Amino acid sequence: MAERPSGTVTFLFTDIEGSTKLWQEHPRAMGAAIARHDALLQAAVEAHGGYVFKSMGDAICAAFASAGAAASAAVAAQRALSSEPWGETGRLRVRMALHSGEAEARGEDYFGPPLNRIARLLAAGHGGQILLSQSTHSLVRGTLPKGVFPWDLGEHRLRDLLEPERVYHLIVPDLESDFPPLRTLDARPNNLPLQPTPLVGREREVAATVAALRRSEVRLLTLTGPGGTGKTRLALQAAADLSEDFADGVFFVALANVTDPNALPAAVAEVLGCGRRAPGRCGSASSTNWRPSTSCCCWTTSNSSRRRRRW
Repeated sequence: MAERPSGTVTFLFTDIEGSTKLWQEHPRAMGAAIARHDALLQAAVEAHGGYVFKSMGDAICAAFASAGAAASAAVAAQRALSSEPWGETGRLRVRMALHSGEAEARGEDYFGPPLNRIARLLAAGHGGQILLSQSTHSLVRGTLPKGVFPWDLGEHRLRDLLEPERVYHLIVPDLESDFPPLRTLDARPNNLPLQPTPLVGREREVAATVAALRRSEVRLLTLTGPGGTGKTRLALQAAADLSEDFADGVFFVALANVTDPNALPAAVAEVLGCGRRAPGRCGSASSTNWRPSTSCCCWTTSNSSRRRRRW
């Protein structure tokens, strides 16, 4: 087994597209399929000097000292997965992402911004696809397997709300190369603001917020707490994670400076793009394309102003 890399590390993250549905439809066959999937990925990682540091359900996380080795492992794994006779479950479509950076090693795991970034990059991909970040692309030049080359997909805003990332996907001659658009914030209307730093250590709260908003009976969710505890940042991250759920987009409305309760509808309408319509007509179905069931809004108020208002 390879030693755990340190310093600048290239990470390979993978997961199976549609695994929940496969488990529901083929509960018995999926157990054997996942075991075979794990064996194929483990073999590809180890054959290229990588180190699997985490395996969770249908997801594999591996680290490499060399970006070229990580890319070669991903290509070998996709080829092995493509040629495997899967039987009842059909082909397991695995999406993969590669990102390079410095992360902190703790025990058997890694922590730091590169791990958050690659998780968001992986979420943007599709089964069978190998995505590369700009940092990994810069390191793999001249080291890719014969016939394999990166295709520039342009800049995209990932769901971590940081600066846009230039994303590439690897074209492998004997594997599929046509995929739908990336699942990024650019794919849905939104006005979610960029954030200066990643959200770290609030995964549980974000997951709980997202799960609550996905319940059909929940139309309004309020996050409360002392000022400065990160309520707005948490709400923005939840909105970003929910962008795929709302075809008409997700929107942020800042209400800290709105002191008149009667001005609330106009403030929301302005963000939704119907603020210049005739008074009293913005909420009608005939005057706007915004549909509550397919759009999501989050808004924030300051703690001091909240005490003065009764909305």
